Amino acid sequence: MQKEITIYDIAERLGVSATTVSRALNDNPRINKKTREKVHQLAKELGYRHNTLAANLRKQQTKTIGVILHEVNSYFATSVLAGIEKVTTPENFDILITHSAETAEREKANVKNLINKRVDGIIVSLAMHSHDIEHFAPVFDREVPLVFFDRVLQGAECTKVVIDNFQGGYDATNHLIGQGCKKIAHITGDLDLNVYMDRYKGYQKALKDHKIKLNKELVKVCGLNKAETTQAVTEMLEHQPDAFFIPSDFAAAVCMEILHNKGLRIPEDIAVFGFNNDMLSDLITPKLSTIDYPGFLMGEMAAKTLIEQIKLRRKNKNVKDHTIVIPTEIILRESSVRKTAKPKR
Repeated sequence: MQKEITIYDIAERLGVSATTVSRALNDNPRINKKTREKVHQLAKELGYRHNTLAANLRKQQTKTIGVILHEVNSYFATSVLAGIEKVTTPENFDILITHSAETAEREKANVKNLINKRVDGIIVSLAMHSHDIEHFAPVFDREVPLVFFDRVLQGAECTKVVIDNFQGGYDATNHLIGQGCKKIAHITGDLDLNVYMDRYKGYQKALKDHKIKLNKELVKVCGLNKAETTQAVTEMLEHQPDAFFIPSDFAAAVCMEILHNKGLRIPEDIAVFGFNNDMLSDLITPKLSTIDYPGFLMGEMAAKTLIEQIKLRRKNKNVKDHTIVIPTEIILRESSVRKTAKPKR
């Protein structure tokens, strides 16, 4: 029996992604005309058959939206879900929550499961080790509306909802420099992820604007869990930094515990700045300076955008990919304020 031709076969022949093939077959205007023609021509030559059954099923709503989170046990995750529910409940949509536990394999399984459940749309924040979105090709192939939020793939053509991570990284570093810090250590997560790369770029730009040379010995990538953060902070202290900018409140709190145990004063000896404005940032001593991460608003915007896409698809209208950038807010507290500037909440 002859193997059925798939979009993956066409993609391999043309040297493009399966996502590009899927969009070209659906005449998505984001794919240039020449590429669309090549895809259609090869599809015809290979005898590719569009999944009409799947297309017809798309016209039957289940009033269910799938959500893929990279974690579920955080204040940020619960805030995002609350924002999503604020939008979906009045629109009579139920949400089906899955999580990848930071693994690409589990994320792929979640995608497959949600497709099988015939959800009307999907909202997703990528796992730590997801370095492409090829496993979302079946979603595009079935024309299921899709919105990425928070962790998104850089350069990918898709709808995204993010915060201004670059500005957040810049503001945190700029504040520390304003407090007299010049040797600012930056312990960060996987730089393949947009959230950490953009914050790192903001850190670099603030140093450059103040004519402070970037010292690679003061930059460390780790998993931002307790064990790896402890090791990173301990190693970094050998270079005698006068501040830490760590784009995770949890990891920043771990850093503060280590500094306390070594008899170092915060912020007098070493200032500390986090990121996320998690609940713990206002509970530890001293209170942690941070960048607010509006999870509720992010969830709300992602859900609104997705439902708009669902409605457009129901009317057989093209959906234009775009990126929504939510501004950040700096929250100054005792862990970084050395001068007369009064901490604010």
